[in-house]
Amino acid sequence: MERLWTPWRYEYVSSVGKVSGCILCAAISGDPEFDANTLVLFRGRHNYVIINKYPYSSGHLMVAPYVHVADLRSSSSEQIGEMMRLAQACETILVKAYGPEGFNIGMNIGKAAGAGVVDHQHLHVVPRWIGDASFMSSTADTRVIPETPDGTYVRLRPLFDEHFSDPTSEPT
Repeated sequence: MERLWTPWRYEYVSSVGKVSGCILCAAISGDPEFDANTLVLFRGRHNYVIINKYPYSSGHLMVAPYVHVADLRSSSSEQIGEMMRLAQACETILVKAYGPEGFNIGMNIGKAAGAGVVDHQHLHVVPRWIGDASFMSSTADTRVIPETPDGTYVRLRPLFDEHFSDPTSEPT
């Protein structure tokens, strides 16, 4: 029998239902100099980009507003507009970094819709490849992710810095 070692998943498995407070608010509450610790890749005016700590695939990112709002009804048009521009930037950067064959981009709003973080809206940007939903996902309800979230940060942070160093790329 082969073993797939994913030691970083233990933190998730052991914390399900036990985490108090909002993980998305906590990620941006500290000093931006320490964004590598919370996997924040970019901070815009209304939203930020963060690596999903428990990804569906390598490069799984989330765009979340700074304000703690549960749904689109509670969001400003500026925040939603910037969120979409950041999703577009994420797609561009992920194509450069990983060369995916497609993307899933979307939101789960509310527990009934599958939201893991129910009260703080966020947009998932998930790179996809043909065949990435292998037999492990189908038969064992398990995903095989070949890169740690920290490795994703090291790969993507320079690309975000490069992308947003161009003033025409800055979301406003």
